[in-house]
Amino acid sequence: MIQAAQVASKFTLFTHHAKTFPNLVTALRNSMLRTGVFTNEKTAEEQVVQVLNFDIHLTKDFKGKRYVERITECIPVEDVNDYTYDHRKEKTLEGKFDKFVDNTTRFFTKQTNKELFKYVNILEYQDGKYVITNKISDTNLNEMIINMDDTDAKDFKNFVQETWGEKISVRGDIEE
Repeated sequence: MIQAAQVASKFTLFTHHAKTFPNLVTALRNSMLRTGVFTNEKTAEEQVVQVLNFDIHLTKDFKGKRYVERITECIPVEDVNDYTYDHRKEKTLEGKFDKFVDNTTRFFTKQTNKELFKYVNILEYQDGKYVITNKISDTNLNEMIINMDDTDAKDFKNFVQETWGEKISVRGDIEE
């Protein structure tokens, strides 16, 4: 399913039984590891996070009524190259050593505590009604709008403007 979502279509739908979004990522990562295709947890998790845009979490109340409890967006964390390469500018051995230690510390922190994703609830069911709790990321807003016809795109832009006070600008888009 993860492999198909990476290359085969614009979207992939599937069901799951995870109670939280991090549990979903962990379960999918572990499934990929069990298949033997991956041996590294971080690599498998990166692959999962790259295809999970949104999780629509359904729940059932004590009366048996099913409803959408929340819609959660997955936001992959981009690894940035924040190493300092200015050790050559240092005049003293102590200064060069300090730069080396800074970069080494940064490297090992990235290797051991790598945050691969963030997640935010976009919509939640609270006190009997749906409440928009966070803005959809610009990346996903743009991906959504480029797949809409003109009428839907116009309505969606209006929704975003009214809800979050922002205008969507898409490559090749002509402002009205």
